[in-house]
Amino acid sequence: MLELLTDLMNDAVGRCAYAEARHVDTRSEAIAVLNGRVDAIDSSGSEGLGVRVQVGGGWGFAATRDVTRAGAQAALAHALALAEAQPATADRALAPVVPALGHWASPYEVDPFSISLEDKLELLFAVEGAMRTGDERLVRTAATCRAWRERKAFASTEGAACTQETMAAAAGIVAYATDGSDLQVRSYPTAHGGGLSAAAGWEHVLALDLAGNAPRVAEEAVALLSAPQCPAGTSTIVLHGEQVALQVHESIGHALELDRILLGEASYAGTSWVGPDDLGSLRYGSDLLHVTADATLPGGLGSFGWDDEGVAAVRADLVEGGVLRGALSNRESAAAVGLGASGGCARADGFARQPIVRMTNVSLEPGIVPTLADLVADTDEGLYLETNRSWSIDDRRLQFQFATELCREIRNGELGRLYRNGSYAGVTPRFWGGLDAICGPDEWRLWGLTNCGKGEPGQIMAVSHGAAPARFRDVQVGVA
Repeated sequence: MLELLTDLMNDAVGRCAYAEARHVDTRSEAIAVLNGRVDAIDSSGSEGLGVRVQVGGGWGFAATRDVTRAGAQAALAHALALAEAQPATADRALAPVVPALGHWASPYEVDPFSISLEDKLELLFAVEGAMRTGDERLVRTAATCRAWRERKAFASTEGAACTQETMAAAAGIVAYATDGSDLQVRSYPTAHGGGLSAAAGWEHVLALDLAGNAPRVAEEAVALLSAPQCPAGTSTIVLHGEQVALQVHESIGHALELDRILLGEASYAGTSWVGPDDLGSLRYGSDLLHVTADATLPGGLGSFGWDDEGVAAVRADLVEGGVLRGALSNRESAAAVGLGASGGCARADGFARQPIVRMTNVSLEPGIVPTLADLVADTDEGLYLETNRSWSIDDRRLQFQFATELCREIRNGELGRLYRNGSYAGVTPRFWGGLDAICGPDEWRLWGLTNCGKGEPGQIMAVSHGAAPARFRDVQVGVA
């Protein structure tokens, strides 16, 4: 397939200012057990290639499932025709890039597709059964696992010719309880996308210890029904690492996508409270705020050898010492603001979509507090919040509100009573300005998120965020 793409790019030379072609072959599987029965067994796959060209300043893109040479040539001709039909402008500059050459693959130990359906169901039934305690208030218990594999080939008229393979797996459990007037839910290890995802194999699913956590998840769902409402007011809060990861995603990651900053996503995904002139000077948060974008992290869903424009994976500072240092960019947006190179953040959802600016692994770097227990012990009064339940944020990524499944009182450095419907709200720079403690490397981990939406037509992307539990001062809590 790589030979086909390189031949196609040789044919494109002289017919356009630039061209690239991607072949993508994906396979996915999802299994769910609900209330003691099989709820879903889904398997799917897709294969095709997409061609993007630039002519006279206009872009043309075409995709096809016909992966023969004839199909590739037809896609190139269609893309050229679309580009030529655009209004004539000066060629859009692209940041320079070293041509991508070679092969990259994400590490894994056990191919999840080698595990039989019977073995996967046996695990899920055992895990889901461990949540069913006989309490009639526990009305829904579910266990899920997923796996997907993506193989890609890329070539361009600039000499790129590379291949990549990513393997990923996910699993999780959830319990719902109701007393007839209220509904409470507890999930593990995360509430997003059917469990915690990682670029890894079946070993990742086994390491989650779903069965060991199942009884606790069910007990907490029932206990929340009789817990008092989360108090309203201003408080110190300690967020679990999973919630910190989502906070990073929504109020930092999306806000620092350069196409949003340049208003390229205004009609759909929104804009940003950050402006192009803020790079290098904007105070984003406290001195402890150190955020990186790192596409080289093992196990990250935002990791790769090269992005979908053939730019090599890099690690870069986005915020350092609380000051904005960089943005997430592709070749075109980087050139538009005078950056010397792309941030390597061009990613596409399959073969039939064009690459756009997407997050890689955007992470809050760890602090120095050894453990979560130490962080709680260092907090006189406040609230501890864990596992996201819902969120809302404006299209500039400035004002937000989050709710969590679990909330506990912190009093005199100890976890106290359980609260239901925990929530908090804030304004992005003010909230991150209240960051005053972060747990260290032993508590830091990558949290996968598989349902990040952006673009028009819409694209879904998987990303990871490294985070550890963190503390924030003077936060509005108990918001309705």
